[in-house]
Amino acid sequence: MNPQIILKDKFGYDTFRTGQQEVIDNTLAGNNVLAIMPTGGGKSLCYQIPSLLLDGVTLVISPLISLMKDQVDALNENGIAATFINSTLDHIEIEERFNQAATGAVKLLYVSPERLDSGYFNELAQLPIRLVAIDEAHCISQWGHDFRPSYLRLTEIIQDFPSTPTIIALTATATPKVAQDIMQRLSITEEVKTNFSRPNLSFKVVKDQDSDQFLLDYLTVNPDQSGIIYASTRKEVERVYKLLQKNKTPVTMYHGGLTKLQRQKNQDDFLYDRLPIMVATNAFGMGIDKSNVRFVIHDQVPGSLEAYYQEVGRAGRDGLPSDVILLFKLHDVQIQHFFIDQSEMDAQNKHREYLKLQEMTQYANTQQCLQQYILNYFGEDGPVCGNCSNCLDERESQDITVAAQKILSCVKRMDERFGKVLVAQVLTASRVQRVKQFHFDKLSTYGLMKNQSQKSVSELIDYLTASGYLRAAGGQYPVLQITEDGLAVLQGKETVFRKMAVQAKQSLPVNDELFEQLRALRRELAEKQGVPPFVIFSDQTLHDMCAMMPVTLDDMLRVKGIGQNKLEKYGHQFLAILQQVDEK
Repeated sequence: MNPQIILKDKFGYDTFRTGQQEVIDNTLAGNNVLAIMPTGGGKSLCYQIPSLLLDGVTLVISPLISLMKDQVDALNENGIAATFINSTLDHIEIEERFNQAATGAVKLLYVSPERLDSGYFNELAQLPIRLVAIDEAHCISQWGHDFRPSYLRLTEIIQDFPSTPTIIALTATATPKVAQDIMQRLSITEEVKTNFSRPNLSFKVVKDQDSDQFLLDYLTVNPDQSGIIYASTRKEVERVYKLLQKNKTPVTMYHGGLTKLQRQKNQDDFLYDRLPIMVATNAFGMGIDKSNVRFVIHDQVPGSLEAYYQEVGRAGRDGLPSDVILLFKLHDVQIQHFFIDQSEMDAQNKHREYLKLQEMTQYANTQQCLQQYILNYFGEDGPVCGNCSNCLDERESQDITVAAQKILSCVKRMDERFGKVLVAQVLTASRVQRVKQFHFDKLSTYGLMKNQSQKSVSELIDYLTASGYLRAAGGQYPVLQITEDGLAVLQGKETVFRKMAVQAKQSLPVNDELFEQLRALRRELAEKQGVPPFVIFSDQTLHDMCAMMPVTLDDMLRVKGIGQNKLEKYGHQFLAILQQVDEK
């Protein structure tokens, strides 16, 4: 029997996905291999199929109890003998399952890394283990976003087995540095890496908006869809959960403060679509194989791009179009800083986490294609996706070279030894004590941008950093340094452009044809309801419709004066007029 026959006979697929055949061939040849595939890329088949072709037992190391049970149940449904050993079993059940593995009654045995290092080694050493599959392998690397100390002992434990099993390590998120670390620790010689691109996902960053209102508006125009809303703290999870409940949204929640029984019930309600929307901390999601998640929204910024990409990967596993949205707020970055500050990590690991958080902040501020930015972060080249909020941004690009030069010059005159906040304070002529302390009020760049707010200058600094003209060096308190590209701008050799909001017209001629059509509809609706026309929509709202020309209900929510209630009442009727004009 060959892998192709097993693929069809046991799993019902005609062809392998990209990378699967290569991983399986390496494994069957006895080569230790690292498989890096995106969420939904079919990593589990890469060790499940070889397990049926090799003698002995395949040991699968998985960090999550729920994932173990789901995979074992799925394998048994496919007629493949598999079982697991974890903390939910008593001693008698564990011994029985070891006996099943020893006698060949099961082909795959799932265990957690903690179980390997808690007195079970002697039993495992008696088993004919030919293949060891390490899932979520990024957990073994201190450079990874989900490092787990229990993974560090894996190499020693595997080496102490009487036989020398083949190793296959699998992960959905690994930077080149993390991949190198995994391969070195596990003595892996082969790497199979498929494209990280998820073309069915539409990436979006939302800034400077009321995130609560955005959530309510989004759910209004996307009813009956299943999705996950992530927050960083239990408190925020419960607040958003109550907000959506009050809005009559079918929602549940998940965080570590709930009882085990409540977490399981809520998870089942979500999985079985009884409550299609889940608000959760990052404790939720690993091992959740729900294919119809149509959106993943981060209400708060996560700590790293690795964590973000893994979490958004839970959307659109069925390949259908799905939204992934980051609601970026500066305050949430400070929350992540607090988490790092309060952690028990040593100084070196804290420094790494600060750098990852800086990269996450730069992602939120870039005007590069969002999916391309992520691919570049993971060491891949790729074309623009044409589908993210940056690719679809139709705002005009404006020359901001002079403003950029002011910022770069100020950074230079401050000897590249200070951070964003102080640079913005100097440029906006702040009189805070630190500016006076370092005599920065005497610099020629002091007050060069005093007609702007510190917030807007800080945002411009973030843009220059995300665009590669500045770099944020250091950990907890990063300082700004000028890159080679930034130096070229400072010397007048390069021009800087930034997409800026187009100013909507403040008024339109009263005889404007479209405006008159909208006003006529407004008058008709007002007469039917016995209210003044401005109660329906103000003139400014009608003018904004003319200027923005929304083409969908989602677009309509961006028009000033249109909230969810008015959208439901009047959105379709006004949109019909706008679409008629657009078709002419």
